[in-house]
Amino acid sequence: MIEQKFNGALYYKLRNLKNIKMKLNAGIVTTRLAESKDFYVNTLGFGVTFENEFYLLMHTPNHEAEISFLLPNHPSQQPLFHNPFQGQGMYLTIEVEDVDTIYSNLKKKGVDIKIDLRDEPWGDRHFAIEDPNGIGIDLVKYAPPQEEALSV
Repeated sequence: MIEQKFNGALYYKLRNLKNIKMKLNAGIVTTRLAESKDFYVNTLGFGVTFENEFYLLMHTPNHEAEISFLLPNHPSQQPLFHNPFQGQGMYLTIEVEDVDTIYSNLKKKGVDIKIDLRDEPWGDRHFAIEDPNGIGIDLVKYAPPQEEALSV
């Protein structure tokens, strides 16, 4: 009975988190600060929000999302944030309005396209590139699935 009350109280507290405003900022621990800055600015049009010798905070062109980069083993940081990202097991999805134009522009710039522009049966139209840290970046235009694709 005590466990049930605890779980009920915990559920109540977690359910109420929906009223708390949150903003996600993905952070990458890497030695490639300069390469990351160049890639996100020149390939994706991101801006620099803040930068110093060990930390880089960038924002999407519309300022709706941020990503940060941190040098590994920096003495100002706690040990949890010391180990560098190993270049596997992470991807970012960037939702865009005109995926075809972005695809065309990046091809013209010579950006290495890892997954060519394609339509998925569930409605996405997307392609993927990779940042200097080995992070896959899926650029996608979401759309409702087509009826004929669902019935196959």
